[in-house]
Amino acid sequence: MSSPTEDQPIIAEDLILLDADLGESKAAVIERLAGVLAAAGRATDTDALRDAALAREAQSATGLPGGIAIPHCRSESVTSASLGFARLNPKVDFGAPDGPADLVFLIAAPAGAGSAHMKLLSSLARALVKPEFVTSLRNASSAAEIVSLVDGVINPAAKPAVAATAATASAATVSTAKHSAAATPAEASAPKHIVAVTACPTGIAHTYMAADSLVAAGERAGVTVHVETQGSSGSTPLDPAIIAGAEAVIFATDVGVKGRERFAGKPVISSGVKRAINEPDVMLTEALRAALNPDAARVGGTAVAAGSNDSAGELGWGTRIRQILLTGVSYMIPFVAAGGLLIALGFLLGGYEIKDVAEDIVVNNSLTALPDGGILAYLGAVLFQIGALSFSFLVPALAGYISYAIADRPGLAPGFTAGAVAVLVGAGFIGGLVGGLIAGFVALWISKWKIPAVLRGLMPVVIIPLFATLIVGAIMFLLLGKPLAAITSGLTNWLNGLSGSSVIILGIILGLMMCFDLGGPVNKAAYAFATAGLSVTDTASLRIMAAVMAAGMVPPLAMALASTVRSRLFTEAERENGKAAWFLGAAFISEGAIPFAAADPLRVIPSMMAGGAVTGAMIMGFNVTLSAPHGGIFVFFAIGNLIWFIVSLAVGTIVSAFLVVSAKQFIKGKNAPTEAEIDPALATV
Repeated sequence: MSSPTEDQPIIAEDLILLDADLGESKAAVIERLAGVLAAAGRATDTDALRDAALAREAQSATGLPGGIAIPHCRSESVTSASLGFARLNPKVDFGAPDGPADLVFLIAAPAGAGSAHMKLLSSLARALVKPEFVTSLRNASSAAEIVSLVDGVINPAAKPAVAATAATASAATVSTAKHSAAATPAEASAPKHIVAVTACPTGIAHTYMAADSLVAAGERAGVTVHVETQGSSGSTPLDPAIIAGAEAVIFATDVGVKGRERFAGKPVISSGVKRAINEPDVMLTEALRAALNPDAARVGGTAVAAGSNDSAGELGWGTRIRQILLTGVSYMIPFVAAGGLLIALGFLLGGYEIKDVAEDIVVNNSLTALPDGGILAYLGAVLFQIGALSFSFLVPALAGYISYAIADRPGLAPGFTAGAVAVLVGAGFIGGLVGGLIAGFVALWISKWKIPAVLRGLMPVVIIPLFATLIVGAIMFLLLGKPLAAITSGLTNWLNGLSGSSVIILGIILGLMMCFDLGGPVNKAAYAFATAGLSVTDTASLRIMAAVMAAGMVPPLAMALASTVRSRLFTEAERENGKAAWFLGAAFISEGAIPFAAADPLRVIPSMMAGGAVTGAMIMGFNVTLSAPHGGIFVFFAIGNLIWFIVSLAVGTIVSAFLVVSAKQFIKGKNAPTEAEIDPALATV
């Protein structure tokens, strides 16, 4: 086996399978290709690579029109950016709108892949929207020919005839041929043009395919399209002059748009990134129509006037608000995880009483002047205090990044300030949510002020932060602080006062939420509710944290158990997933169950929710507590009533496993595994 290096070519003959039968499910195909990469020394762990690709697949299908699929991921197990290729016979469904795929590229990137490698991978993604390249892949007679074809598109420097195109791609900004490096000044000044931003969660493939699809649609319509690809190979922002002269803007993204304020006031069409790949001509038509409609939706949240029929493609406010809140939560969680685990380690070393003396110990003692209790007490105090300081950023970070999601960087200062005010007045998590929203929308409003040109350069760094901070701070102190603090205090008192059936019902609700979408918005809402209120002096919050973590551990553990005790009900790929799910579940990584839920949602998800509800109810009923926000069974030292934690987790896991086995055995679904999937040896019979 060769030792991979950064100089290793991205594709080689040993990474190619031609006219191969890799099974009847995309999970089986991905697993086989992951195994090919691992066997070639491109990855250290087949299971980890497969799970990462399936987790990305669960976010959105990677099948594309024309019989193509591009499963892709970043993974710590990948040692060198690589492409695994399979030309399938028979075809396998990857979720494309026009049917199954026969050409599959598994795009595997290291977790910290450099920009040079990411540009090569994005070049391949762009080539896949070109019919002649796809036809050549289907007609190739050998693995060597496939390598040559792929190398021709990912190393354009080897082809001088397309040097201008390569230069354009490396800048991560795409335009039509009229605006290539060879364009004349007259052509470059064409009056009608559209600007667009494309971005997908991993920034490897869909980002660039969407860009080229929109450019190709523009060529067909005689319209110049400039695209800013906010992907992994870097992003060169569009020239402000090009943005200023654009008729409209298209946002084809699955994540937030960076620098959204640059497009303020432009008519906008918004969608997920895959729509730009599947329907680029429709999106371009919608954008041109919006440019002619004074009532069309515009960047910055301007509402479409009543009666307008041209809101197609614009994200609804419900979706937008959800994205905004999840942005805040996603940036908040690292503070919670780091702070909570450090606090728990502080308790492990210094005992629970350390919380009362930690600040005094770290200020007045040192390694050469230890406090009473010796080195363990001192280290426990240090860990507790570091964790407490990290935890203190929880609400400001939540509010700051909610504001950032609305108003971009100018919203950070007013958002963090709103969160700090919420902490000061006792408004807590609820105050952070409200303050962050107010800060963001105030900053966005100020960004639309008409000011002299000489002052415009001061807007993002002085004027917007200054006035937005002043306004949101005044609103929080003078109007909303005390009411929000009263709500927070009332909620805390209500939780502390719960007993009997009420507390069990809360546990059931939290358990259902944690198991519904495995890291999605509902799961994140329950987790954020628990972590935001976590306080080592508040027993109710510790019980909620225990219920949320235990319920979140149920899905992967249940699927691991089910695929072990009734293995013949699961495909070979699922049985392998089940082996990894034991550890993932024990570590409170709910995403370990995603491959099972993605393959068979109607039978798996309800089963997991039932077990999670049982565990949540038992945790609350038996007064189990948890002072760490993450870690699973590995933070046992932070769990109160550990025995009942384990019993509750075991019961929920068994309930879910029993239900999913029963559902698979007695309820036939369209995704039921074939005999060949259950036992590959049967495929040859």
